[in-house]
Amino acid sequence: MPDSSKKIALVTGANKGIGFEVARQIGRAGATVLLGARNKPAGENAAAVLAGEGLATDSIALDVTDHGSVSAAAAAITSEFGHLDILVNNAGISREGLFLEMSDDEWRSVLETNLDGVYHCARLGAHHMLRRGWGRIINVSSVLVSRAGRGQVNYAASKGSVNALTGALANELAPRGVTVNAIAPGLIETDMSRPFIAATASRIREWVPMRRVGRPEEVAALAVFLASEEASYITGQVIAVDGGIG
Repeated sequence: MPDSSKKIALVTGANKGIGFEVARQIGRAGATVLLGARNKPAGENAAAVLAGEGLATDSIALDVTDHGSVSAAAAAITSEFGHLDILVNNAGISREGLFLEMSDDEWRSVLETNLDGVYHCARLGAHHMLRRGWGRIINVSSVLVSRAGRGQVNYAASKGSVNALTGALANELAPRGVTVNAIAPGLIETDMSRPFIAATASRIREWVPMRRVGRPEEVAALAVFLASEEASYITGQVIAVDGGIG
């Protein structure tokens, strides 16, 4: 029989970067963490690293853009654990290009991953959480919603929609004990951002009041708090972790 008392968490896009660190910190807080990743070997390797640290963790093959993949993951979670308590929608991509030169695929792929992926997985999580009368949905957004540069129309549109979805869904689920919040990271050092950071190192002190880039663990710390019982009266919020960019 699954242990119904232990919190079960799913983190999407968890094989590296912010997602991996969120999975690690939520695991350290005591939850069993499932690392969702489109690349199955990468997810398995990441889960093995955390298991080596003594955390209760496993990987799950998950393409957030594919309804069938999400449905299969939901069935696997139900079969193995019986419930899902915490969902962190972290999976995301960026495909930059000037608007008038942007292909339909560059637009569609970003919206499918960054927005549709949140929709698919939030439905998965909400079904579990509403039955138990407790749950935490945490969406990873971005400060670029209001500070997007050239070539980021698709990314900004996807993350702005995530913010709107967060507020609306929070309103629906709050009466049943489920909170929905978003974290909006600023410039965080990850594989995806590292080339940009290297190319603009001399200007970071001008852009960021704290005069440095952020670390994945600083984003993860907020995710752990929002997933906790102590955050039970916080919902519908988009909270920046951006070093003061504002």
